[in-house]
Amino acid sequence: MVDIAENGRTWLLSGPASSYALHLTEADELLHLHWGPRIALADAEALALSPLPAYWPFESPLDGREEYPVEGGPRFVRPALSVRTEERRGTEWRFVSHQSEGDELRLTFDDDGLAVTLHYRMRGDVLERWVTVANGGHARVELLRADAATWTLPDREGWRLSQLHGRWAAESLLATAPLTYGEKIIGSRRGHTGHQHLPWVALDTDATEERGEVYGCALGWSGSWRIAVAQLPDARVQITGGAGYDDSGLLLLQPGESYTTPVFAGLWSDGGFGGASRTWHAYQRAYVIPDADRDRPVLFNSWEATNFDISEEQQAALARRAADIGVELFVVDDGWFGARTSDRAGLGDWTPNPDRFPHGLKPLADQVHGLGMQFGIWVEPEMVNPDSDLYRAHPDWVQYQPGRKRTELRNQLVLNLAREDVQEYLWEQLDTLLSSAPIDYVKWDFNRCFTDAGWPGEPYPQRLWVDHVRALYALLDRLRAAHPSVAFESCSGGGGRIDLGVMSRTDQVWTSDNTDPLDRLAIQHGFSQIHPARVMAAWVTDSPNTQLNGRESSLRFRFVSSMAGVLGVGGDLTEWTGEELAEAHRWVELYKEIRPVVQRGDQYRLRPPAGGLSAVQYVLGDETVVLACLQAQHYGEPVPALRLRGLDPTASYECRETGEVHRGAVLLHHGLRTGLKGDLDATVLRLCRI
Repeated sequence: MVDIAENGRTWLLSGPASSYALHLTEADELLHLHWGPRIALADAEALALSPLPAYWPFESPLDGREEYPVEGGPRFVRPALSVRTEERRGTEWRFVSHQSEGDELRLTFDDDGLAVTLHYRMRGDVLERWVTVANGGHARVELLRADAATWTLPDREGWRLSQLHGRWAAESLLATAPLTYGEKIIGSRRGHTGHQHLPWVALDTDATEERGEVYGCALGWSGSWRIAVAQLPDARVQITGGAGYDDSGLLLLQPGESYTTPVFAGLWSDGGFGGASRTWHAYQRAYVIPDADRDRPVLFNSWEATNFDISEEQQAALARRAADIGVELFVVDDGWFGARTSDRAGLGDWTPNPDRFPHGLKPLADQVHGLGMQFGIWVEPEMVNPDSDLYRAHPDWVQYQPGRKRTELRNQLVLNLAREDVQEYLWEQLDTLLSSAPIDYVKWDFNRCFTDAGWPGEPYPQRLWVDHVRALYALLDRLRAAHPSVAFESCSGGGGRIDLGVMSRTDQVWTSDNTDPLDRLAIQHGFSQIHPARVMAAWVTDSPNTQLNGRESSLRFRFVSSMAGVLGVGGDLTEWTGEELAEAHRWVELYKEIRPVVQRGDQYRLRPPAGGLSAVQYVLGDETVVLACLQAQHYGEPVPALRLRGLDPTASYECRETGEVHRGAVLLHHGLRTGLKGDLDATVLRLCRI
């Protein structure tokens, strides 16, 4: 809902529990007024009448109070907008108009033919913000920087900053620390979202998991990005973020051209970090994730079982075993196409290998469908091996700098998706592939960062960084429209491309290449700060874990750890014993029973994975599911009870595992015993309101 003052210069956007207000002064200074609990328009107007505080002569009265600081004028904070025309640099805008339609507000400003429109849209209690910059009168406008938004926090003492950091096989690890004076910058200069940071931050002063104010921001962009959190000299805090890591230039706008930033979304919650997470999850299920009300199937992926050594017969044998344990989606990973017998060849040639699949993928897909499963494949369209038919035919289609060595990582080069001919080639290849066989699912990978991001012959090669992502989005949109029954998963060597932008075009994401069930507890804990279980792919693989650490764990522990998201199996089923296969079947059937609650329910992090007992709870209607994992029991001490959340204290709940009936108030305040003991033990507990 958008409320507008009679003078048309104060605006209030409100959701069910929160409000956001801004005000335009007579000098066309756009000031931030309020972000927090829900208020009335009269409250916002009262805030607009408050004079700006006194300031020291070496400071600016606008810094820390402007809604969207631009470069130029009496400002010293980081500008959200920095432009250069043929005549000058910076912006000196004047207000033109406002437009309000439904839950969206647009404010338009002009600077001598340069139009800047600020967009606001309330989605529940999440506010989406983005900006459009249009060249309406200059021979050329160089966008050095155009951030999606600047968020201003209220005056508080002792701000803490939470972020998700990591690397390959250790993504989404939560870190919280006091915010100090100056700037804290996170981002990616790698051409994709990156394993090192998820584009999300949260700030609080004294919040716990279930109590206290939390402010959160998340950027919807799948290329290079930057979020800067600044504590200014007067202790005020602002968060600025958008596409691109540095200020070397985003785009060159010719007359009539425009640029629209990605969405930078924000929320306020007084329900602690858990309440903030549940608001993020509900927002994504309602407004971001395609078909979010459709539960994701249990999949089997062949990679760890076969690596590159695959054949139609071998995959069919794996499919039969997968079907026997209840798998619903069988996925052939790398190695089915071109000359792809190792990671040194074949990328770019998206036709089935004639020796391995002499009649294409259709015979295998038909067999898989005959077993009652869907059929999926792995692709990596944005990459090319130098040893490929594509590269031999079009060596100029990759990113490269003239006169410099073409850097190979993982024996790969990056295709320049900003080129229209590359876009059309990939569309033709993938559309033909998806039309050639009954394919239900595509795992879309991206296994190396940008290094030589050059575009010879292009007068403004910097736009490659933006246009690559735009082309990726357009290609996914086009494929989804042409093949609406095909689901897509975003993967980037694990969790290297997870953000609201790619998530709006894919059905799930690959969280991490690390499938060790103990390591995944911390990875999944961090992931849940912003993203819901509905998109979080998690696999059960072999023990000992041969990929990373050699750790041994029970099938029980591996399954319970993976049931916290979209369950998958990635082990070599041909090596599993009959007893293991029977146990796996029982776990898969149990997951199918609890799947609606896990994938669509409200999530409560009962205990973080800090070395002892950890647990997560999901609530949907009258149903509750608890997944509990005990890492280690020390000194014979009893394992603590789990205090549940989200229940009706006046109701009774029956535990389906034990048949015991518990009062809601007792579960909330005294907890539920899990029966766990020893090392690497785990359990699933189901409760139903009666």
